[in-house]
Amino acid sequence: MTNNIATSSATQHVLLEVKGLKKHFEISEGFRKKKLLKAVDGIDFTVYEGETLGIVGESGCGKSTTGNLLVQLLEKTEGTVIFNGQNMDALSKEEIRRARADIQMIFQDPFSSLNPRMRVVDIIGEPLLTHTNKSKAEIREEVFKLMDAVGLDRSYGKRFPHEFSGGQRQRIGIARAIALRPKLIICDEPVSALDVSIQAQILNLLMGLQKEFQLTFIFIAHGLPAVKYISDRIAVMYLGKIVEITTKQQLFAQPMHPYTVSLVSAVPLPDPFIRDKRERVILEGDIPSNVDIPSGCRFRTRCPYAQEVCKTDEPLLAELENGHYVSCHFPITQQLHHLDTERMKNSEGVSTV
Repeated sequence: MTNNIATSSATQHVLLEVKGLKKHFEISEGFRKKKLLKAVDGIDFTVYEGETLGIVGESGCGKSTTGNLLVQLLEKTEGTVIFNGQNMDALSKEEIRRARADIQMIFQDPFSSLNPRMRVVDIIGEPLLTHTNKSKAEIREEVFKLMDAVGLDRSYGKRFPHEFSGGQRQRIGIARAIALRPKLIICDEPVSALDVSIQAQILNLLMGLQKEFQLTFIFIAHGLPAVKYISDRIAVMYLGKIVEITTKQQLFAQPMHPYTVSLVSAVPLPDPFIRDKRERVILEGDIPSNVDIPSGCRFRTRCPYAQEVCKTDEPLLAELENGHYVSCHFPITQQLHHLDTERMKNSEGVSTV
């Protein structure tokens, strides 16, 4: 496969390039018996400056581990991460420190990710204190500007995290993440712990901040509606691998991997005309363990189209159409759901998040 998995113009700046990324955990199983849990098992993708790449999949597929590897909260087992033209493995400690200022993260739990003993002004200002030479007065003024940007009243600066709601805590986390004006922000399921109405507010806030500060996002979630709303392209993960990656329009109009077809068919639709005509694809069987991954295609134990070759040969992620990459021996090249695509576009909106 080629290195650049994208439908974007070749003139766009490649901000992040991931090649063969793996993370295997050694676990004990019984007396002196050790096995490898393959959380991320060799993935390739490219992120372009200014875009939002969504990563979606079931719990345990490796999407959050991928995010942790990119911000170096975990040490990778194998693979290459090239950020802004620099191989992260070749950087010195000081260069890595500077690079970390350009890669920030918004965490899933807005409470546990905040220090309960620190006031809001100190939480948001901590990156500025660590990575800049600004005075305390300058940092304080910058913190107030960041609070304005994320919709927090400046008077909240003296409060502690436990005095806020979940949505307000996430706004604090977002303000902290954008404090250094990073080039890339990893959003690790930032709305999954919030009420639906608050989810919409946070998604709209992120999209607004992206335009204002020219940010690039990797948005990780286990539900397609939120990913569809905010992303430009979407990568679908299954059992440590990316099985499909393309633009969100193409993914929803014509998913090609059987797993993606099932995910798309499960998305709730507000339009009864479309909903009644859609065929629901329900997968059978349990998700295999990351410790005992099936031979050949790892999705074959749940795939309704699996054949003999799927047991022996692992499919590679290959480009079937312009920018549409699929890892399947028998990709679905025709739409299974005969939907009114124009009405589908009209049904998109924040209400479906």
